[in-house]
Amino acid sequence: MFKSGPRRRSWKSLGLFFALIGPGIITSNVDNDAGGITTYSLAGSEFGLSLLWTLIPITIALIVIQEMCARMGVVSGKGLSDLIRERFGARVTFYLMIVLFITNLGNTISEFAGVAASLEIFGISKYSSVPLAAIFVWWLVVKGNYKSVEKAFLVACLFYLAYIVSGFMGKPDWGQVGKALITPTLTFDFRFLTMAVGVVGTTIAPWMQFYLQSSIVDKGLKPTDYKFARMDVIFGSIIVNVVAFFIIMLCAVTLYQNGIKIETAKDAALALQPLAGTYCSWLFAFGLLNASLFAASILPLSTAYTICEAFGWESSLNHRFSGAPQFYGLYSLMIFLGAGIILLPDIPLISIMFYSQVINGVMLPFVLIFMLFLINDRRIMGDYTNGPVMNIITWVIVIALIALSAAMVITSMI
Repeated sequence: MFKSGPRRRSWKSLGLFFALIGPGIITSNVDNDAGGITTYSLAGSEFGLSLLWTLIPITIALIVIQEMCARMGVVSGKGLSDLIRERFGARVTFYLMIVLFITNLGNTISEFAGVAASLEIFGISKYSSVPLAAIFVWWLVVKGNYKSVEKAFLVACLFYLAYIVSGFMGKPDWGQVGKALITPTLTFDFRFLTMAVGVVGTTIAPWMQFYLQSSIVDKGLKPTDYKFARMDVIFGSIIVNVVAFFIIMLCAVTLYQNGIKIETAKDAALALQPLAGTYCSWLFAFGLLNASLFAASILPLSTAYTICEAFGWESSLNHRFSGAPQFYGLYSLMIFLGAGIILLPDIPLISIMFYSQVINGVMLPFVLIFMLFLINDRRIMGDYTNGPVMNIITWVIVIALIALSAAMVITSMI
């Protein structure tokens, strides 16, 4: 009888965790989108295992940043753009929303490009795959509610296991991989530094912070749920970098070791076939399709949440189209534009993807600074503000990210 109490509490806590998880895991995993997978594939194929070690500090930074968003969401009950408008005014928020819309549209276009590229490997034309994908992701969100959509997204997270399985199929030398992971390697070479910036930039994006906080609010999490929201964020931040680790490692031990150059994740999937087998190649392509569909749902949803909160419009998956017309209208517009632009002939896709990442790099430091002011405002956070140590750690991360973002913009202009 004495032991049953603690055991019962443990099972209850575990049950609560599984009931309350979702926002952190989904937000982190969707960042391994078509652009992210391409970046990790290039990192492994061009520089071997030498960038693996960067995933450790990236994981720590992601945990710190997303924990602050989770904390603001459960304590304030408001989304990030809503808090920015209240704290910094409508004018600042208006211009921030314009930049965010343009950036997210560029990212959404790249997700539908990922859908097209992954299915072209199996002989399916983009003129069939992209419209069907657009209809599917639109139907999933517009016809569902928060619980049903979250369940679908959590299932999509499981399919990232395809990259872990394909990593083992590459038959790496685990001793060599382990050494590369814990041994920092830094080469003051233009291409190496640019790729390092790219790996950081694709893992920590501005839209993530807005979506995470909005989904926590829409899920209805309260301050009493904070410890579970924090666990959700930590778990998600670790998982997303585990997947990144396997993508970089697989391309390093196959493509890099055989001197094969690629430009996209589609090239990586095709090049893996003679080196690691047909099934490994198919798993890689399937992972790209899942990631692209997943992100093609989330990025427009993040945009709709963010802009509607900023202007005080209704923003919730628990309303029907008639109850939140601006919210679902924005979501539909992003889907329509993202898929439609891919179908245009001779569209400069590379330029769109490139400049959306540049804008991401410019935006990220501003978003993080807004977050730091908000998280330390006692009128908003009460007793949940950052402590001195947390502020020091966060400012170090912010300064490092500002330097990396500035380097990305500068190198893009050279």
